[in-house]
Amino acid sequence: MQLSAAPYEERLTAPRSWWLISFLVGVSMALILLPFGTLPMLGGLAGGTAAAAVVASAYGSPRIRVVGGFLIAGEAKIPVSALGDAEVLDAAEAAAWRTYKADTRAFLLLRAYIPTALRVEVTDPEDPTPYLYLSTREPERLAEALKAARAAG
Repeated sequence: MQLSAAPYEERLTAPRSWWLISFLVGVSMALILLPFGTLPMLGGLAGGTAAAAVVASAYGSPRIRVVGGFLIAGEAKIPVSALGDAEVLDAAEAAAWRTYKADTRAFLLLRAYIPTALRVEVTDPEDPTPYLYLSTREPERLAEALKAARAAG
């Protein structure tokens, strides 16, 4: 059986401002190493910028995909048959589910720089996770992809 193309795929990339911050970390390292000479200063600029960029890139690397009857969110791989209703969360409701409405047993793929999210109930009776909280820039599209994958499976 050949899998069709993924109906949904999103990478939770870090915002552009983080790349500027990465450069500023490099400038800070250059200023720290300035008393040791020009070559250490340039090394600090390059090394500090590269190290901060690696951290920003790694933090912005998780993906959310719906493919082959599974929801893959970061390290989690859940069959769509084990998922219930999906609730689209606007910025205010997403903030509430990140704070006072949150359940400590829930699976969170949380990125604070993404204001909207999708909350998906877990219906598997053997799974103690009550719901998935997924930061996403396109929650409506993800909800539709989950609905389509459940209907196809």
